Amino acid sequence: MEYDIHPLVGIAKKFSDEVLRPSAGLFDEQGEVPREIMREMADLGLLGSILPKEYGGQGIDPLSYGYLTEEIGKGCNSTRALLTVHTSLVGETLVKLGTQEQKEKYLPAMAKGEKIACFALSEPEAGTDANAISTMYEPTENGFVINGHKKWITYSGVADLFLVFAKHDEKVSAFIVEMGTQGLTRKPMRGLMASRGAHLSELHFDNVEVPKDSLIGREGTGFSFVANAALFYGRYSIAWAGVAIAHAALEEMVTYARKREQFGKKIGQHQLIQGLIADSTTAFYAAKSACEKIGYLRNQGDHNSLMEINIAKYYSSSVAMLVANNAVQVLGGNGISNRFPVERLYREAKVLEIIEGTNQIQQILISQHALRKFFRKDSIVA
Repeated sequence: MEYDIHPLVGIAKKFSDEVLRPSAGLFDEQGEVPREIMREMADLGLLGSILPKEYGGQGIDPLSYGYLTEEIGKGCNSTRALLTVHTSLVGETLVKLGTQEQKEKYLPAMAKGEKIACFALSEPEAGTDANAISTMYEPTENGFVINGHKKWITYSGVADLFLVFAKHDEKVSAFIVEMGTQGLTRKPMRGLMASRGAHLSELHFDNVEVPKDSLIGREGTGFSFVANAALFYGRYSIAWAGVAIAHAALEEMVTYARKREQFGKKIGQHQLIQGLIADSTTAFYAAKSACEKIGYLRNQGDHNSLMEINIAKYYSSSVAMLVANNAVQVLGGNGISNRFPVERLYREAKVLEIIEGTNQIQQILISQHALRKFFRKDSIVA
């Protein structure tokens, strides 16, 4: 099947190789992706990559966006996280569910990087069980008042826009809240194992008043409609993030194995090292193929690939962990030193097994799907 990859993917690769990869360790150590990196991504068209051209985006197709995500993620996972929350979770959701006025107000600014957006769903007591959020809202004559606490919100430390989920009488609704609104404060999160550069923070809403036109979709559809749509886009991005980390770890592993010498020959000539490389390569190709399939489906307008997204996210995050672990093993003592990228890649891979639905939750969803889809009524049971 012939397919023309969008030129923006090549631009992303050059930026990743020349700018992100040499600095990723520094971003991790300093605890932030610098603002100038975000501005350069916006100037290159990366932040508006999959957003429609009519709103200032580049309008690239979903498969090319996957390849773009892989390239950025290979260079720096914390920088890739900006694509996931800003472009996928919020941007694509606004394209699908926002009113015309909301699209015109927010999307051009997001595409230009004038406004950074983030996805505010998780709370101290509501992560995997996202429907258990305790952040509340009350309807008023002019709009809504929000009170509550969000946690683990990627890029919220520098965000200008927040896609916030809150509850009223057991109904969950979604709102766009702008930074600077009275009563909204944020507190940076430190001491993280990974995603150290991704500006995670806690958000506090103390009688935050928002207008009626801040509501995304209809009142009461925040979880069943808005969050599920957003997580569809987010998990697609995270699936490609797993491919990116596996790709980067495989490159580090192979390069080291061809240079490092033990027992009189390059360690890549030792059979057990070759076994680790073979397992890692096979898993990487399989994970990438799963993501490519979803990209092709989305390119063809097939929006019924929710389970394929869950499977790809589950598998690629597991593959990222496998390959990063093997890379650390191949590097030996050097693998646990932050002088070598595989130490950081190992930590970043672990996070992918947790965010956007833990792998344990994905196992439940996938098994329930399989129990329905692959049951044969006419089978013989001994």
